[in-house]
Amino acid sequence: MAKKNIFTDAFGTPYFLKRLIILILGFVSYRRFNGFNKLKISGTEHLVNLPDSNVLFVSNHQTYFADVAAMYHAFCAVNNGYLDSIKNPIYLLNPKIDFYYVAAEETMNKGILPKIFKIAGAVTVKRTWRAEGKNVNRMVDLTEVDNIMKALQNGWVATFPQGTTAAFAQGRRGTAKLVKNQRPIVIPIKINGFRRAFDKKGLRVKVTGVKPTMEFKAPLDIDYDKENSHDILLKIMTAIEQTEDFNLLHTYDEELKAAKKTQQNNP
Repeated sequence: MAKKNIFTDAFGTPYFLKRLIILILGFVSYRRFNGFNKLKISGTEHLVNLPDSNVLFVSNHQTYFADVAAMYHAFCAVNNGYLDSIKNPIYLLNPKIDFYYVAAEETMNKGILPKIFKIAGAVTVKRTWRAEGKNVNRMVDLTEVDNIMKALQNGWVATFPQGTTAAFAQGRRGTAKLVKNQRPIVIPIKINGFRRAFDKKGLRVKVTGVKPTMEFKAPLDIDYDKENSHDILLKIMTAIEQTEDFNLLHTYDEELKAAKKTQQNNP
């Protein structure tokens, strides 16, 4: 597989272009996270001694772009010695450039801004279960899998196992299979408040005064020789708090149904 060099990343994108895009988008988005709304970051101590490659971040997903933009801010800040803080945007002058994120191809091809985001580090994939608002059933493109593996072998990668911004959606087995085969260090990220603060695309501030959170958790303890893909996926979904056990609304609804049933049986 291709390797990065001093001039370009693993996919041939010039580093100077990536630095420029991260710098511009970083300054444009800065007030969204440290002005209109105050992003609270925690757990970045888990990022300090990570290797430069084969690190996979798994996160829940609330907007198309704000989630990833916040990750760029956090990674760039840590890259310059700032832990749990993005208060000094000077870190954008020395960004974390070997960072990639997995994104739906149809999302990254709509409009100029998504295409600019794509240059910054998107590894695009075609959803196998949904496209353009319709349910589909198609085979996994092995070239896309190779691209994700290439990104992992040359840097850090963020992926969203649910493949959608819907809360408590089912995790996709492809993420677990990738983890099982590639054996990366897996860092869970739990985000909250992005859906309230920004529109679905994450480009427009919807409400000000919100304090979205981004929590980096300790690397998952995975026994790659004994645990299968199902075990790994459950561990990932639990770590990012997207199993039904964390769905308080679901729990409340179930308790309400049970109470009504009891009343009906005991009039």
